[in-house]
Amino acid sequence: MLIDEVQVTFKGGNGGDGRASFYPGKKAGPDGGNGGRGGDLYIKATSDLTALKQFSKIRFLNAEDGQAGGGNKKTGKNGADLAINLPVGSLIKNLETGELIEFTTGNQLLLICHGGLGGKGNFELRSSTNTTPKAAQVGFSGEEKRFFINLRFLADFGLIGLPNSGKSSLLNELTKANVKVASYPFTTLEPNLGVFKGKIIADIPGLIEGASSGKGLGIKFLKHIEKVNLLLHCISADSSELLADYQTVINELKNFDKTLAKKKQIILLTKTDLIDAETNKILIEKFKKLKKKVLAVSIYDYDSIEKLKSYLV
Repeated sequence: MLIDEVQVTFKGGNGGDGRASFYPGKKAGPDGGNGGRGGDLYIKATSDLTALKQFSKIRFLNAEDGQAGGGNKKTGKNGADLAINLPVGSLIKNLETGELIEFTTGNQLLLICHGGLGGKGNFELRSSTNTTPKAAQVGFSGEEKRFFINLRFLADFGLIGLPNSGKSSLLNELTKANVKVASYPFTTLEPNLGVFKGKIIADIPGLIEGASSGKGLGIKFLKHIEKVNLLLHCISADSSELLADYQTVINELKNFDKTLAKKKQIILLTKTDLIDAETNKILIEKFKKLKKKVLAVSIYDYDSIEKLKSYLV
């Protein structure tokens, strides 16, 4: 199951406690070492779009604590830094400050939580007024922050359309994504991705009328096409209401975000193997009034798939 939204808490490591100890014998005197510094916590962008699965059970992650100081003025070992992978396209919101940070490129690295400083040992705490301090300083806590992480795919192409309009089959044919398909609505329960010629294609679960107000599955995933360059609007050729199907999806895009409906798109008349050539021509004519590029495709028609591939390239 894809996780694309999650609330988590991140924390830098705590600093180690300073040590209170004394030299034995003639060298008697404070010799407690300082505690080690807590590890810093970083976020690193990764191309793995399933990286949020790490939070399916764990919602708190922290860097390693620093170790306590030792005798003979030995400083405790610093805690190890922690780098947490988040998918490219993640938008994280600091729930205390409202600050937004977006990760748009791979290997982007950002320091999120500083580790705490180590406490001073009693050797470090000596002064002219207190030459033999009997206590040491406790280590400082690492920074702790709560975040809401929202993943939005940075896909190049987005497959949209009503349920059972052939989107997943087309994704499989273009990218060998091996997505589950069947001849009933809502086979796709989460977005699927495939790569074609180095470009990412996102298959968005089918929209239905009222999706923008919460019906069906599509509303949860519309955010994933907010940044695509081209929408591939799939309409099944065996539908009795082609233009109505088109308008239903467009209306839901507008209701969710008007800018989505204005994105560049082409219409893919899918499943054309179910109709004859003459009917195919008539249907394409119906869409010409929309002033959109229309391509008739069928996964069983090699030439139509190759034509679509050439257009995408």
